[in-house]
Amino acid sequence: MFLENTVNHTEQFGWIEVICGSMFSGKTEELIRRLKRAQFAKQKVEIFKPSIDIRYDEEKVVSHDANEIRSTPVPSSGNIRILANDVDVVGIDEAQFFDDEIVAVCNDLANNGVRVIVAGLDMDFKGNPFGPMPALMATAEYVTKVHAVCTRTGNLAHYSHRTAIGDDLVMLGETQEYEPLSRAAYYKAILDEKTKKAAQSKDGE
Repeated sequence: MFLENTVNHTEQFGWIEVICGSMFSGKTEELIRRLKRAQFAKQKVEIFKPSIDIRYDEEKVVSHDANEIRSTPVPSSGNIRILANDVDVVGIDEAQFFDDEIVAVCNDLANNGVRVIVAGLDMDFKGNPFGPMPALMATAEYVTKVHAVCTRTGNLAHYSHRTAIGDDLVMLGETQEYEPLSRAAYYKAILDEKTKKAAQSKDGE
């Protein structure tokens, strides 16, 4: 169970917290909750997100439940290192979209006494580890894995199944493009899609 630290009294070093899971699992909601608690405690907080994520707002981090907090969009993780000056807490949303340097950036911040809170998808729509997230989870002091509810079975879901057409790894979307599925429902959906494609290919011969 994650016990939330808020102030580092004994060490000059900070730490890294990772919040991960599928789409619609409440990752951003939990990120915003922790950041607002830090703001309420009068700590200096800076929040960053990838500049490509403009689904709800160009600047704010916004959860699916419409909770929001001001953030700074950046094109690459190196910008975070430059902009995160004289702060107690750094929040990073949609970390899976950043380049691999995000791992070094988070470690540098933590080594300089900053509490770093990172949220991101742990797997892409194909069920593979997503971008720098595995390395972030490995180097973090705290990892919180949150789950959505499977739209087909009602069980816990940790797969983000893409219902829209397209093979691009990065496709920003909502409930029209993705659905959270359990392991069993996800692999059944993949099998059904393969069967359908094979039938269509055979019909086209």
